[in-house]
Amino acid sequence: MKKLVFFFILLGFTLPNLSAQNAVVHDLKVQGNKKLKASFIKNISKIKPGVVLDSTIIEQDILRLKRLPSVSHAYYQVFPSEDNQYNVFYNIEENFTLIPSANIYTTNDDEFAYRLGLYEFNLLGRNITFGGFYQKDIYSSYAINFRAPYLFSNKLGLAVNHQDLTTLEPVFLMNEPEPSDYKYNNKSFEVLGLYEFDFKNRMELGINYFVEDYQYKFGATSSNVPQELNVHKWLLKGVYEYNKLDYFYQYVSGFKSQFNFQYVTSTNDMLPDFFIGWNDFFLFKRVGEKGNWANRLRLGLSTNDDTPFAPFSVDNNLNVRGVGNTIDRGTGVIVWNTEYRHTLYEKGWFVLQGNAFVDAGTWRNPGGDLGDFSKNDNIKVHPGLGLRFIHKKIYNAIFRIDYGHGITKGTTNGFVFGIGQYF
Repeated sequence: MKKLVFFFILLGFTLPNLSAQNAVVHDLKVQGNKKLKASFIKNISKIKPGVVLDSTIIEQDILRLKRLPSVSHAYYQVFPSEDNQYNVFYNIEENFTLIPSANIYTTNDDEFAYRLGLYEFNLLGRNITFGGFYQKDIYSSYAINFRAPYLFSNKLGLAVNHQDLTTLEPVFLMNEPEPSDYKYNNKSFEVLGLYEFDFKNRMELGINYFVEDYQYKFGATSSNVPQELNVHKWLLKGVYEYNKLDYFYQYVSGFKSQFNFQYVTSTNDMLPDFFIGWNDFFLFKRVGEKGNWANRLRLGLSTNDDTPFAPFSVDNNLNVRGVGNTIDRGTGVIVWNTEYRHTLYEKGWFVLQGNAFVDAGTWRNPGGDLGDFSKNDNIKVHPGLGLRFIHKKIYNAIFRIDYGHGITKGTTNGFVFGIGQYF
């Protein structure tokens, strides 16, 4: 008798599952989109008419849509059609995607620089990014960028970039207490192929041709370091990304890892061939209803040449807030950025968010060893506070202001302004 009862219980659980497995998608419908093309959404979605109805696949589609710059939020609904078929509705809340960008940074040394740009993140309604920026950091610079992740198919895309970047760069000479200053220009053209393996994994692979030009301005000199350099280079570039991030308006949760590797060939022995590789690990966690804990850890190494033109920099706008604009260089890097973001006020489209952060980093000296990472002179620690003014319906419309205060040897303090979260 007990076996018979168990059989009917088991049958009761099995029949609904079999029925669900036989459920088929009759049609995929898109609602709420205005500029974003419904045909594009259907092309990149895994759910298609005629496939088995699977909530796991639908949820992955929704996560993919929420990662698009043109989508502020997305959700789905399922309604029965006929003969065990169902209509799936993807509901889209769009972002405004023609976005100006601005980054301003200062230190207590009265250093001031800015970058202004304009980008369209949903060109032709197909998630294509096109735009550029102008930068003033003593000298003028500009860049033009094109990126279409799904240009050829729902997996294959293309990116093309050009930049003409000019800055005043410190060059650190051995046995000299103060750096020399060089006018540095980098003019480059880059082409990348973009490929998405699946929902979580993607890669970029391409080539970059660039010319580096160094011109001495003032400071210490050395007979071993030329005062002028003009070098033509080729760069092979690869990027691999694993992404499990989930977005809910200004909140982010999950894990992401991005590995970058570059091999650079040179035509000058002063700037020899070298490789550089680094990995960024991101971890985000929701804290209650209004909190978000955000972390970024960067680990990087390059060829350990004893050169004043080392590739990793210590920079205000890249890794340590308030430290200054390119104050040091190295052939290895360890940087940890951690911050707690808390929504102070939210009404309709507007969010005011506060944050408390600690930026900490250390570098390996050119030609040095791994022990350099533990030297006091190489360690920079900057805690600080900041504010975020967020528009929930405009992509990346986050105006940020942070103040970082150095607490380690020889560090400075300063403000960093910008568009978008720091990381």
